[in-house]
Amino acid sequence: METALYLIPCTLGDTPVETVLPEYNKAIVQGIRHFIVEDVRSARRFLKKVDREIDIDALTFYALNKHTSPEAISGYLKPLEAGEPMGVISEAGCPAVADPGADVVAIAQRRGLKVVPLVGPSSIILSVMASGFNGQSFAFHGYLPIEPGERAKRLKFLEQRAYTEHQTQLFIETPYRNNKMVEDILHNCRPQTRLCIAANITCEGEYIRTRTVKEWQGRVPDLSKIPCIFLIYK
Repeated sequence: METALYLIPCTLGDTPVETVLPEYNKAIVQGIRHFIVEDVRSARRFLKKVDREIDIDALTFYALNKHTSPEAISGYLKPLEAGEPMGVISEAGCPAVADPGADVVAIAQRRGLKVVPLVGPSSIILSVMASGFNGQSFAFHGYLPIEPGERAKRLKFLEQRAYTEHQTQLFIETPYRNNKMVEDILHNCRPQTRLCIAANITCEGEYIRTRTVKEWQGRVPDLSKIPCIFLIYK
């Protein structure tokens, strides 16, 4: 097995791994003993889903989240520099995309270490695919401001970009605030602006629907506690 930093996608929810991940990923996982992960518990659970026979206790995990210091991250790649393959696992979906794994990938690139991204589900890409919006030009903005005035200003700015740049605009919200996010979109965006709500992607109860802001009025499902991506376009 080639020595590299392997970016290992995981499922976006409680989905059977065989429905969203190629068999090749399992072979890669079986050859790695050092993993850099966003959450150790969920990473261990995911690896057991990939391979029930894996010896979890023989593996080494390095936690990488917003509390991890740059000094700690810098030392995580020592096994890779010593010639051992390493893996990066996100909490959901693809590592290093809207994910702290990007920090360790940047260090690997600066040090000239090989980085190999593996195939797997990305809620960003899948939502663009299913929205019917512009897939040639799109931008993901993460979380929008919480303060009502700042959020309204940001929504109107993103909507204007959709119209002037013909660019699809994507953003997310903490699941328990999804309903408030939709309410704010419907209140601040133009009636003809199209909104796609993509929820529970690849999971049971998947819901992906595109309507105009006007058409969404009075027809929004309960989205509380469900992972969602919101997309707006002209």
